[in-house]
Amino acid sequence: MANYAEPSPVTLPAALRNMLSLHDFEEAARRRLPRPIFGYIAGAAEDGASLRDNRDVFSEYGFVTRVLHDVSKRTQSVELFGQRYSSPFGIAPMGINALSTYRGDVVLARAAQQAGIVSIMSGTSLIPMEEVAQESPATWFQAYLPGDQERIDALIDRVEKAGFGTLVVTVDIPISANRENNIRTGFSTPMRPSLRLAWDGIVRPRWVGGTFLRTLLRHGMPHFENSFATRGAPIMSPSVLRDFSARDHLSWQHIALIRQRWKGKLVLKGLLHVEDAVHAQRLGVDGIVLSNHGGRQLDGATSPMRVLEAVVAAVGPDFPVLIDSGFRRGSDVLKALALGARMVLVGRPFNYAAAVAGEAGVAHAIELLRDEVDRNMAMLGVSTCTELGPQQLVRRSI
Repeated sequence: MANYAEPSPVTLPAALRNMLSLHDFEEAARRRLPRPIFGYIAGAAEDGASLRDNRDVFSEYGFVTRVLHDVSKRTQSVELFGQRYSSPFGIAPMGINALSTYRGDVVLARAAQQAGIVSIMSGTSLIPMEEVAQESPATWFQAYLPGDQERIDALIDRVEKAGFGTLVVTVDIPISANRENNIRTGFSTPMRPSLRLAWDGIVRPRWVGGTFLRTLLRHGMPHFENSFATRGAPIMSPSVLRDFSARDHLSWQHIALIRQRWKGKLVLKGLLHVEDAVHAQRLGVDGIVLSNHGGRQLDGATSPMRVLEAVVAAVGPDFPVLIDSGFRRGSDVLKALALGARMVLVGRPFNYAAAVAGEAGVAHAIELLRDEVDRNMAMLGVSTCTELGPQQLVRRSI
């Protein structure tokens, strides 16, 4: 049954009472986070052309509504990989989010599990994958492949032993991107102490006490925990760069070998080309995520929304095509579903929500997006997500 209750302002923490949409979390997070950390989350590659296109594309589609349809029993639940999820959106993988809020990976996974939606843990995370899998067993794990087959095999075996059922391999980072924004805001890998970072801490004591010092006192200096089968380097160690070595030699052969070794669901993330989608399907991959990495890799890479319909037509309706990059509204989610996506993944806004109010912030963000999806389904005249199709959209003239 649909018709989710409106969140009551009385029961919300003060920090969330003015959070009326996912957009609102960004500015609130900007005020709470040190400039380098916020800049890392919000930034994109070079001139930000792909970042802008990820949002602009949604304005090119208008809805065609149907009226006088009984939508009183509508539901936004969807099935994917044999699992039933309460909403057609989930939490995309985001690196180092334990610097945004205390135990950020656990916070996101726990909120998602409570809400019954997908959550994907990032390989560039600062909490061991085993801890997150224990807290939230339904979480998916996203990996960046290390440099050779032996280390790839060891990482895959670790993910399996930890209990993850779905492995997401991100394939759109052959080399590190040109993120000039990171330099301008003072973010670096490894992180380096600086007067700017110290000042940011002084003027943001809530983050220093609630996230940084709390982490140091309880868990020690954060490390990159999940890039390999063994623990990675501390975030302030010069050797941390080995965790981000070039992956320009990786090929489809590596994916074929992973498919042979990994017995769970295998998803490739970071595809934009129809032929790559078809090739992934032929290799026995269980699904793909169309993505331009939120505009963080190749600046000028097209929005995945622009290739979605063609990819779905090429692989067929039974092969799951997921999508991310730029989604902020329930209307965005429904436009992607109408073009054939099986699920939408949302990244930055949930990171911002965690920074603003921890698990309560993420839960509130999920509920806001869920309410938007529900209202828009009713106004479109549909009762289930499977009723959505191109007939609900019209392409606007540019």
